[in-house]
Amino acid sequence: MTIEIKAPTFPESVQDGTVATWHKQPGEAVSRDELIVDIETDKVVLEVVAPADGAISEIIKGEGDTVLSNEVIAKFEEGAGASAGASSEAPAAEPAAEAPAAGGEKIAMPSAKKMAAEKGVDLAGVEGTGKGGRVLKEDVMKAGTAAAAAAAPAAAAQVDVAPGERVEKRVPMTRMRKRIAERLLDASQSTAMLTTFNEVNMKPVMDLRKNYKDLFEKTHNGTRLGFMGFFVKAAVEALKRYSAVNASIDGNDIVYHGYQDIGVAVSSPKGLVVPILRNAENMGLADMENNIRDLGLRARDGKLSIEEMTGGTFTITNGGVFGSLLSTPILNPPQTAILGMHKIQERPMAVNGKVEILPMMYLALSYDHRLIDGKEAVGFLVAIKEMIEDPARILLEV
Repeated sequence: MTIEIKAPTFPESVQDGTVATWHKQPGEAVSRDELIVDIETDKVVLEVVAPADGAISEIIKGEGDTVLSNEVIAKFEEGAGASAGASSEAPAAEPAAEAPAAGGEKIAMPSAKKMAAEKGVDLAGVEGTGKGGRVLKEDVMKAGTAAAAAAAPAAAAQVDVAPGERVEKRVPMTRMRKRIAERLLDASQSTAMLTTFNEVNMKPVMDLRKNYKDLFEKTHNGTRLGFMGFFVKAAVEALKRYSAVNASIDGNDIVYHGYQDIGVAVSSPKGLVVPILRNAENMGLADMENNIRDLGLRARDGKLSIEEMTGGTFTITNGGVFGSLLSTPILNPPQTAILGMHKIQERPMAVNGKVEILPMMYLALSYDHRLIDGKEAVGFLVAIKEMIEDPARILLEV
């Protein structure tokens, strides 16, 4: 039976995609739900799996080809390769179970092998939870945290260049990187962007976190108390007071949003992505921290959906995790403002006529001057500063 393999259904915000990698070739035996091809869009990489046991009979769209939503990219023969697969897999079924004991080799799905190669994970040390002990992509993800640190030195060690040799490598820009470049260029050309700065004393939040982090983690089932949750909470309260900062421009209209969907910029291996905390105004601190951590982990592993990165009324980006002391964040249109957090740095500060060493952070608010006046932008940033320096204001909404 011939089955048409189609590209996934893209949301309205995604016009088309590009075939990134074929993991299976025509005639090669494939199991049901096994990864066969990756489709790269402007925002995420979508995985297409086999509809049944069988084999690909024809590849219609090769790697690098552009595909539309639900376009046929290959033809699949259900049951094809079964005879060959039976002759090769059936005798191997018993040795496969003994292989780990003999040589430490594991049976792994192609997607798991790919991720293991990217993260530098030794499959021999990964416990497989799939059928027959097969190593799945999720198994590699769990084991990848410890191996990630060793991946960078290993990759660097592969470069063998003779002294004085001038080496260049030309690679095509990924679709996601091209889209990021287009949006950044569009933001700089189509908005009247200005940035205002302030600084915040982080000591009150750091003391609060130190006193309650263990109790917080115990009370909320292992949820860790970080700094981002405080800033999201403060931003939500400040956005309620300054509605223009939470608005967007649509042609000649201003769209005011009666909700706060906060985008949190996350760095992923393929580029910067901005997953959305929807209805953040209804979340408690624990819910925010849980969602931020979940979105960050899935962004790193390429598991975010397009819907999770679509929309948003305001964005927060934290360059401080990379050591940035001060920067000018770029707007994420059609949003009209973005908050930039930075590194916490101890500095001598004048407090009541005395010099004290305090953990300070520079804050930056970039905003679209077409909609937001300087008075509103400064007032918004001062409101966040006051709430972080006196966290009780967040609770009391003052």
